Formats: sequence, C-alpha cells, structure tokens
Amino acid sequence: MELELKYEKSYEALRTLIEEQNGKYDLDLIRRAFELCVTGHKGQFRKSKEEYYIHPLSVAKLIVGLGMDSESIAAALLHDVVEDTETKIEEIKAAFGADVALIVDGVTKIGRIQYISREEQQAESLRKMLIAMGKDIRVIIIKLADRLHNMRTIESMPEQKQRDKALETIEIYAPIAHRLGIRPIKEELEDLAFKTLDPIAYREIETLLASKQDFREKTFKAIRERIEERLSHDMPGVKFVLQSRVKSIPGIYRKMFIQGKDFDEIYDVYALRIITDTATDCYNVLGIMHDMFRPIPNRFKDYVATPKPNMYQSLHTTVIGREAVPFEIQIRTFDMHHTAEYGIAAHWKYKEGVTTSDKQMEDRLAWIRQVLENDEEDASDLVRTIKIDLSEEDTFAVTPKGDVINLPAGATVIDFAFAIHSAVGIRMIGAKVDSKIVPINHVVKTGEVIEILTTNAQGHGPSRDWLNIAVTSSAKAKIRSWFKKERREENIETGKNSLESELRRNSVVLPEKEMREFLEEIAKKQKCANLDELYAAIGYGGITLEKLLPRIKEEYTRLVKTAEKPSIEDYIKKHVVKSPEGVVIEGIENCLVKLSKCCAPLPGDKIIGFITRGHGVSVHKKDCVNVPKDFKTIPEPERWINAYWVDSGQTNFTSAIQISAVDRDGLLAEVTNVLFNMRVGLHAVNARAVKGGNCAITVTVSAASVEHLRSIIARLNKLEGVFMVERINQ
Repeated sequence: MELELKYEKSYEALRTLIEEQNGKYDLDLIRRAFELCVTGHKGQFRKSKEEYYIHPLSVAKLIVGLGMDSESIAAALLHDVVEDTETKIEEIKAAFGADVALIVDGVTKIGRIQYISREEQQAESLRKMLIAMGKDIRVIIIKLADRLHNMRTIESMPEQKQRDKALETIEIYAPIAHRLGIRPIKEELEDLAFKTLDPIAYREIETLLASKQDFREKTFKAIRERIEERLSHDMPGVKFVLQSRVKSIPGIYRKMFIQGKDFDEIYDVYALRIITDTATDCYNVLGIMHDMFRPIPNRFKDYVATPKPNMYQSLHTTVIGREAVPFEIQIRTFDMHHTAEYGIAAHWKYKEGVTTSDKQMEDRLAWIRQVLENDEEDASDLVRTIKIDLSEEDTFAVTPKGDVINLPAGATVIDFAFAIHSAVGIRMIGAKVDSKIVPINHVVKTGEVIEILTTNAQGHGPSRDWLNIAVTSSAKAKIRSWFKKERREENIETGKNSLESELRRNSVVLPEKEMREFLEEIAKKQKCANLDELYAAIGYGGITLEKLLPRIKEEYTRLVKTAEKPSIEDYIKKHVVKSPEGVVIEGIENCLVKLSKCCAPLPGDKIIGFITRGHGVSVHKKDCVNVPKDFKTIPEPERWINAYWVDSGQTNFTSAIQISAVDRDGLLAEVTNVLFNMRVGLHAVNARAVKGGNCAITVTVSAASVEHLRSIIARLNKLEGVFMVERINQ
C-alpha cells in the first residue's frame, strides 16, 4: 500500500528505532498494522489538534524502547482501532493473528457499557484488563505506554479531566508499573501525575533541587573520582560502571509532606549507582564503600538476598563522607540493572518466544491472579487493592525458620499469618515479635522475627474484628471465605441484625411485608439468590453496609415518592375527635371518660375501657401495650369494659403528622410557613435529627375536612428534601 509522504516518513522513523534494537522483528506485520492505524484513524484528531494516528505511533515507539516483540508493536499501533473506528476485533484476529487480537481487546476500554458511577466503570475496566493480563502480560505493558503518552499530552484535556486522569494514574497505573519493575515508566507517570495534581508543591521541590544543583555536581564529581580510583586499585580487572541518580520529585514529596521531613533530612535525594559483574563483586564493593565512608545506622538494605516482589535486586546503603553530605549508594550487577530498568519487559529484550508458561513469568504474575480471586464481591475494591497491595513501600519480616515474608507498608501480624498460609491465619491465637507477645493489631516492621501462635482446638477461627485490622486484600478475602463457609447461620443472623439496625438509624421504615419485598429486590440487585444470601454476605463481610446503604436509601426514596398513597378516608375516621362524650361505655351512662395518653385512641380505632379509681373510665386502643392479652390471667378482669365510638357527623379533628426529610437549614421554618399560609391550626411541633443526614419533624394540626387534610399532606410533600409525610399516633 502506498502511503502519503508524511505517513511514510513517520513509518521510517519507527522502523529506524526498531532496527536499532538489533532483534528479530516481523516488519511486514508491523507495516500492515501501521497502514491500518493510519487509514482507520483517517480524519480523526486529538484534543491537541494533531492527527490521531500520532498517538498510537508514539505508544508503539515506547514499546520499541522497552525491547518488546513484533506482536506488541503491532498491537500498540492498533490499540484504539477497535474502540474508535468501525474495525471489529474479528477483523484484527483474521489479519494479524490471535495474539495481537487478544492484546488489542485487553487494552480496549469498555466505555460503551453504562455503569452506575465512574468508579464502577473504572473498576470494571481494570477487571477486564487484569483478566487479559493473566493471559498475556503484554496487555498492561501497552496500556502503561498508552497512559504515559496521554499524560505527556495532558495539557490539552479539560482541567477536571486532567485531575481525574492524573489521580487514576498515580493510584493505579504507577503502582502496576512498579510491581512490573518498569522503573522509567513508573517514575515518569508519577512525575507527570504529581505535577498535575499539586503544581505548587512540584515547583517548590523543583526549586530546592535546582538551588543545590551546582553544589551537588561539584561534590559528586569529587566523590566519583575517589570511588573509581579506589575500586580500580582494590579490584583490578573487575568491570564496573558508575552512574548518578537524583530521587524523583514525587518520592521527595512523600518524605517531605507526608512523613514531615525537611529536605536536608532526606538522605537518598542523591545516589550513586555502581554496576558490576557478579553478586560477589557487589558485596566486595559494599565492603570497600563502608571502608571509604561512614555508613549511617539502620540505612542498609539487602535486596540481592531478598528481592522485592517485582524482582528488583540491589544493595542499598546510605553513607556520609568528609563533605558532610549524606548520600545513597546502590550496588548491583548488570543483569540486575537491566531487570531494574525494564522489569518484566526484560524477558522480551533477551529471550525469544516468551510465553506465560514460563515459570519465572508465572511467579511474577501471581499477584494478578490473587487480586482477581480476592475481588469476587465488589468490583470497586480493585482500586483499593491495587493501592495497598501494590504499594511501593514494602515491609520484610522473617519467620522463626528464616523465611522472608513480603507485605505492604502498614500490614499487621494478621496479614503476616495469612501470608504464610491460610491454615496458619485461621488457627492463629496470638503472635510474638522478637520473642515478645504483641497485640493482634501490631504493625509489622522490616527485620522483625515474627512467630504466629496457633491452636488445634476444634471450631476455632478468626474474629470478625480481624476484617477491620487486616490490611491486605488477601487476608481479608481468606477471613471472609472462612466465615462464608463455616458460619452460615451466624452470618445470616449477624447480617440481618446489622442491616435492620442501620435501616432504623436511617429512617427506612416500611410495613413488615413491604419491607421484605423491598429487601428482596435489593438482594437481587446485589446478585444474591435470596434475602438470606444478602444477610449472610453482610454477616461475613462480602457486602459492606457502608456501600450498600446509599443504594438502599436511593431505592427507598424512589419507592416512597412513587408509592400509591393510602386512602385518606381510611384513616380520617380514626382521627375524628368529637369529645370524650363521643365514646359509649357499655352498661354505664354519664360517667367521666378520658382518652389515655399511652396510645392516644382516635375515632375508628378499636377501643376498650378501664374503670379507674376516682377518675372515671380510661379509654385505650385494644392493641395498646397496657391492655392485657389474656383477661383470664389478670387480677380484677371486671375493671376492663367494652367501649365504642358514637357515629357523628362532626368533622373537626386533630392529626399528628410526621415529616421525614433531608436535614437542611430553614426546613422547619418552611413547614410552619406552609401551615400558616393554609390557615391550619398548629397545636404542637417537634423536630429532631436522625442518622444519615436526615431529620424527622412531627406537627399536630387541626383539619376541617377530608379534602383539607389531603391538601395539607400534599403541600408538605412538595417541600425540597421531603421524602415521606405520614400520620403517626401521638
């Protein structure tokens, strides 16, 4: 296919980069992918006004720089074709093969599917991407390159979208790049995102670095010369390379503004990197460095013997020389350095035909499977899982047998126990740290020797409180799994009580039958087979009330707004208060009659009288709590006597009305103003705040007719924030 001159020049620039890699590439495949990229995106432009094909071409160049294979480069060129053009994934598969199609499909966002919130859409996109990563890790490498180029051109986006993209980058994509060990992409993603989110702090740190640049260059030039001279003298014939490194601005920010350190208290702002041939040479160099400079206590880390989860290996030591400037020295082999720079992409840089059956590859991708397994209940937990489990700050603790357990910063001994094995966590009853008993919420620190105390007692298991103490998603998932399997009846009871309590606190009130039907609908929307399954999921922590309640309140508000109002005539009869003389007491005439305050009976209610001593007959509703259920078992049953309402045409009555609404300033004033304007007699008013940001206002009013009462309720229901108006017993 003949391309226009400008496109041909773009392809030649890409081809030159490929040829510089000195690898075996399928240039025909890459050429065809480039041609489809150009024709597919023809006429499309980015917000920066440049032709759209420039973006996938830039992503492909980043992929070439990482040393990736032909399929990866082709997929990078085509990664937006399915989403933004008429091309189908089946066409990609037919023209470029199953591997390229799988990668393109994994990278493609699922923005066409409608979700409740942006967070849910983000989580579902992540889930799809992680599943594709499990099949082919090249998916995420291309996605990282895609995000990096988008961040490089972020200025063309609207301001709010810039912040959203930057936050997503620093919370999700940078941690993934860190876990995959692709340092250059990780650091540039963090740098660009941080510059967008906090430009003032970024400029402040940038200024601090610039102010010390001349001093640093002069000082480190002298230090490097001394090190080169000493190594050449003490290790003749050993190859070594020296490099300088300045800590990234986001890394400095974390220590200055989060840990509260002064710039001069950060010892690893400047670092020298010594790269040599073998691990033995690394330790020999370390000895020489500690002889030349004074090591700062507790600032040595051996990642050679104990690699990081992303397979990073290096010796780190912080020293101070005669210049009185503390600095970090990193010592590693050339192989370790390649892994540190390219991470998992180093597999393609040095090996042919890498597949996911590669044992080392499997080990390094185990975290993807773990994230997906631990996320079966709520997709939105993916973001939290990535932020915690893939944290850059790792903690290393040791079992009494010498096994090293890697955990994210902030992990507790509960996380440590479950990281050893599920059975150890389940049977755990306590822990010792450096031979001393510690509380169950003890936060693990690097270097601690931790012994988990267990029991073989039948039926022993974790406490529900552990879900609030554990930090890693893996530990939380194993705890929930145990409760789900072993404590079903207890889970149902616990979940039911917790949900009912929260419903009361949030003023979600319905008759028993309607409440059950309402909750069964909620259960269906939570993908639970029935209401008991919903209770059980709440009980073992699979569904959290914190996330469930907003959805319940939303559904409840919709229900009470649209529900058919009960016939006002049905309960108006119960409201009409003619006078105490409106009650007939069976067998007694002209006696003193009073309506009891405990149940406030109204005309239409089934009533019964109680003969008091010296105060006439007290009238109660038959279902009043003070009315005996069985008159045969009480003393003086003859004091209870039948009573009836007199049928009368009188229509003056009082009514107590409760208004449930969102709490806001001025609501009570608006309620009383409505009643005043409608010429309604107001006898009493009471307002109180309830949980969930709501309030309940009770008013006692007089109404002249059925129509009048209907209009009062209808007018109050129209006030802003009101979601229910109902009659209550006084």
